Amino acid sequence: MFDFFWNLGSFVIALSILVAVHEYGHFWVARKAGVKVLRFSIGFGKPLFTWYDKMGTEYAISVIPLGGYVRMLDSRVDDVDEHNIDKTLDSKSVYARMAVAAAGPAANFLFAIFALAIMYSVGVQNVKPVVGNVTESSIAQKAGVQPGDAIKRIGGEDVNSWQEVNFAVMSGLGEQQLEIKVVDDKGQIAIRTLDVRNWKLDQKDVAPLASIGINPYRPDITTELALIAENSAAQRAQLKANDVILSFNQQNVESWAHFVGLVQQAAYQQSVITVLRDGQEVTLNVTPDGKEISKDQVIGYLGVVPKQKSWPEGYIETRQYGVFDSIVLGVQKTYALTALSFDMIGNLLTGQVSVQNISGPVGIAVGAGDSVSYGLVAFLSFLALISVNLGVFNLLPLPMLDGGHLMYYLIELIRKKPVSEKTQELGYKLGAMMLLALTCFALFNDVSRL
Repeated sequence: MFDFFWNLGSFVIALSILVAVHEYGHFWVARKAGVKVLRFSIGFGKPLFTWYDKMGTEYAISVIPLGGYVRMLDSRVDDVDEHNIDKTLDSKSVYARMAVAAAGPAANFLFAIFALAIMYSVGVQNVKPVVGNVTESSIAQKAGVQPGDAIKRIGGEDVNSWQEVNFAVMSGLGEQQLEIKVVDDKGQIAIRTLDVRNWKLDQKDVAPLASIGINPYRPDITTELALIAENSAAQRAQLKANDVILSFNQQNVESWAHFVGLVQQAAYQQSVITVLRDGQEVTLNVTPDGKEISKDQVIGYLGVVPKQKSWPEGYIETRQYGVFDSIVLGVQKTYALTALSFDMIGNLLTGQVSVQNISGPVGIAVGAGDSVSYGLVAFLSFLALISVNLGVFNLLPLPMLDGGHLMYYLIELIRKKPVSEKTQELGYKLGAMMLLALTCFALFNDVSRL
């Protein structure tokens, strides 16, 4: 329950920040263009709090925190008196209206640069991208990728972290081959050429790296306990932190994965566990709790967290940059994320990426909660990523989005007259239906992951 409210609160905070940035872009440019703004709202529905500025604009925090809007004076929908007629949106030139429409996505891209610049100036902790193991018969194994390979470059892009590796690999979707420069465990430089002609992200919840067979190196997990959860089966059995698991139901425990497998098969079954505690073997009775993962399957769990071996020296590094370099990196990373977002939309349309990978509000909420838990740097990175995606999404040529308005204005420039109100209204209805369908589909994907 705590996780639910944590994720929900993080989601509301993240979305409110990004919506405020997006709508402020529209608001600022509209004001500069001489358009009267009637309302600036964060959220939809009934306003919870309202206040006014000296220019008569109403600011509102509304009850449904799933978006926002800027309502501008428009003679097509408002009764406008004569002295305000030149302050309506529809009285402005096509170029001014295009600037107002484009300002929201532009604000999202600028915010991403700002967030990333702060992140780089604070300092970014990276895990060195070293291959842990390679899946049998995978694309990576056929290319000769070996455990212990340190990835240095993918295609023409240098990489220093697993996040950069993931983005670079995803950029290779649709290509014929992908070259990876590595330094092997003997210090020799090698080029591994991956055949990605038939590679697709067509499996649900499978990461790009895993789909080509690369699994990152992680220090081994030991069988020594680091944490015992409150009110858990382990606590009831009087297991303690620093206990080392030796056996479970008379079976010697070979690894943490082996131990987890044994416990999962013993849901609600009285069992015997032997541990090494302060140099002495201690045998305890324990009854694992159960978790239903399907109608026909329940798995056991104890409520314990194991210790992990330390990272080898040099595997974790913190990079901190000056103000100018941070801004440059922010611009470069925002451009790369924008290009990748457009690539992913194209890959969705061509089937290179499965539509089952689309996430909605629930997925964003979980991501927001996780990033807040990891600290400021992770949260800034998450905000930048979602801000870029929000900007790209709003540029899509759907009538309900900013891109749809830009499409109508472009047609108006070409035809020398506006698109008819009847056609625009029909487009808005179709766009609303498409967005509703997409939202429902994304929610379905989110719920199926829970």
